[in-house]
Amino acid sequence: MPLLAGDFKAEISTLLANRDHATLKARLAPWLPADVAPILAEMPVEQLAILFRSGSQELAASTFAYLDNSAKHRLLKMLTQAQAATLLNDLQPDDRTAFLQALPLEIAMQLLGLLTPGERKIAQDLLAYPEHSVGQMMTLDYVAVRAEWTVHEALDYIRRHGYDRETLNVIYVVDEAGRLLDDVRVRRFLLAENSTPVRALMDGNYAWLSPNDDREKALVVFRKYDRAALPVVTDDGKIIGIVTADDMLDVASEEATEDIQKLGGSEALDEPYTTIPLLKMVKKRAGWLVVLFIGEMLTATAMSFFEDEIAKAVVLALFVPLIISSGGNAGSQAATLVIRALALGEFKLRDWWRVMRRELAAGTALGIILGLIGFLRIAVWSLFSNIYGEHWLLIATTVGISLVGIVLWGSLMGSMLPLLLKRVGFDPATSSAPFVATLVDVTGLIIYFSVAFLVLSGTLL
Repeated sequence: MPLLAGDFKAEISTLLANRDHATLKARLAPWLPADVAPILAEMPVEQLAILFRSGSQELAASTFAYLDNSAKHRLLKMLTQAQAATLLNDLQPDDRTAFLQALPLEIAMQLLGLLTPGERKIAQDLLAYPEHSVGQMMTLDYVAVRAEWTVHEALDYIRRHGYDRETLNVIYVVDEAGRLLDDVRVRRFLLAENSTPVRALMDGNYAWLSPNDDREKALVVFRKYDRAALPVVTDDGKIIGIVTADDMLDVASEEATEDIQKLGGSEALDEPYTTIPLLKMVKKRAGWLVVLFIGEMLTATAMSFFEDEIAKAVVLALFVPLIISSGGNAGSQAATLVIRALALGEFKLRDWWRVMRRELAAGTALGIILGLIGFLRIAVWSLFSNIYGEHWLLIATTVGISLVGIVLWGSLMGSMLPLLLKRVGFDPATSSAPFVATLVDVTGLIIYFSVAFLVLSGTLL
């Protein structure tokens, strides 16, 4: 019988409200904790606290791992010290590190005191690594065998020590000093003869990470080598942990979310949109809005500089929104494409000229397309009205040429600004689409009125 999340949550909530612990225990018994944990994690923490007090430790630990950091913290405060300690000790080291890292220092230190000496040492060691580093993400639950063992000896060791490991897809081969020699997929052990030396299964083709590597670098390595897990190795070659693909999926999601938020002209939110305090969200968004607003003030300054031209040819003002929005849109397109390509490693900074050449061609083509549309729009309207006067052809020429120049300029700005920011050590995503659009608005006006002065000089100007 399939497990229906909505019905199951409602049923469990009712049983908890009625304090019917016997029926609750019988209802949960047929299901594995890993199956029901994601469903239970969506329940209010007040109900989870009751469930955790009366349910099994395994179910509590599985469900606790699915909660976000804010819910974890609130739930721990509702439990006894012994119950909270049990949950923290059962949490995977990498998940526990991420949770403690997100808490204020004073609270994190209090929770560290609830850990057993062994788990506390692990937590302190992982927290000592830089934030967002591989060291904070790694888990110590891996299996390593010796190169001089036989497959039979290795399999015996795996059976004895592999039960509580996070993954057994890959078995690591080390020397007597614990230095990593290779990683071998477990299926090779299963298919080999028992008498085969482990060394015979090695091919020397493996990748590794340093504990001080940034998580973005780890993501690139995972994509490149397509591994379920990667070992974390110290400078002297010793393996100290592993990073698994499920952690990388979380990193990929977080990085993509952060980039999208920055592209929208906001600081990255470090909490879910629905739970982040309103004041904190306003502060995250206000900074960029102020910067962009001040930038847009330059647009008014640029227009005031061309006040005389506008007074002589008021018709030019009709096309200002069209002109500047086209350049901003082209710049936003280019910035988005380049930032995403950088994130995926499709090219390096040294390939900037290749990117510029492509945007020169693309920007020119797009500008010609929009320029022709703008020219034809004015020409067609002039057949049925006199809105553009007797010099409609010159106005259409001005708009057409301006669109070519502005779209080309917007494409170049949108593509080169992320590379420039990357080159000086900033996050390319901070050259957000609104930021690029604001810059192109100001320069677009200068291009537009400069073209108008050249084309209309001696007639309207």
